[in-house]
Amino acid sequence: MTAHVQSLLETSGIECVTRNQYLSGGMGELPLNECWPEVWISHDEDYRCAMEIVHEVINDHPPLDACWQCGCGEKMEGQFSACWSCGTERPD
Repeated sequence: MTAHVQSLLETSGIECVTRNQYLSGGMGELPLNECWPEVWISHDEDYRCAMEIVHEVINDHPPLDACWQCGCGEKMEGQFSACWSCGTERPD
């Protein structure tokens, strides 16, 4: 997700970098919150615009825990966008 956010920000002309992207292997040895990937904005004046873009991305996706039921009767977990059984796309 951080790579996607970074790409969107850079496409909008906002200079940024991703930090901690390779620290997931250190989880357990390092504090969990020190291993989370982060997108850092290079210029403070871009922060407000960057946050608007990030909120659009977050609000555009349904919550991952929102289960749904396909027309064929299969119950699907929230991260799936199509039914594994019949291939029907997730309804909006």
